[in-house]
Amino acid sequence: MDPYEIEFIGENRIVNIIPNFSHDKIFLICGEFGPFRAGLPMNVPLWLGVMLKQKQKCRIVAPDWMDIEVLENIKEEEKKSRFFTKMPNEHYMVEAKLILGTAAEDIPRASEIKTIIKDIWDIRMSKLRTSMDALMKTGGSYGRLDHLTMMEINSVKPLLPQAMDELHRIKMNARKTMPVQSSLNSAVSQPGGSQSIL
Repeated sequence: MDPYEIEFIGENRIVNIIPNFSHDKIFLICGEFGPFRAGLPMNVPLWLGVMLKQKQKCRIVAPDWMDIEVLENIKEEEKKSRFFTKMPNEHYMVEAKLILGTAAEDIPRASEIKTIIKDIWDIRMSKLRTSMDALMKTGGSYGRLDHLTMMEINSVKPLLPQAMDELHRIKMNARKTMPVQSSLNSAVSQPGGSQSIL
């Protein structure tokens, strides 16, 4: 999957909006939404909420996890643990990017939230790079990393398979040369072996 596909999946997450207009129920391929009543909160897919916000037709309500205290706790836990912690939202980066990019004025302390989310991403990426480095150095052929999101996995996708292929190629070449090397050693070590080589 490429980043655009992951973003497309993330855009289908349900968010809470407060419309400033009234309208009957709308019927879409992904489901039906509405009726829309001015001032009454309702749930819609993220992409629809963003579209309505861009047309100044609603306010987007911050998801529960998009809170300074919640995010600070996640950041601290992520820093302390050598393992990846479970994120409150599988598509936290997509949701944060779209909501904070489109409706920053609707989110209390939006700039601080943006900074903490970036910090969490950086910590997790650093852990991921360290894990990959350890995997390569130990010569492992697979690794298990729990609680990674699709976007985080995708960030190492261009590098990891290629590096693993190269590592496998080096191992296979080493195996091919080992029997040749051991047969040469045994020939030299046999009595009269040095004469047969000369």
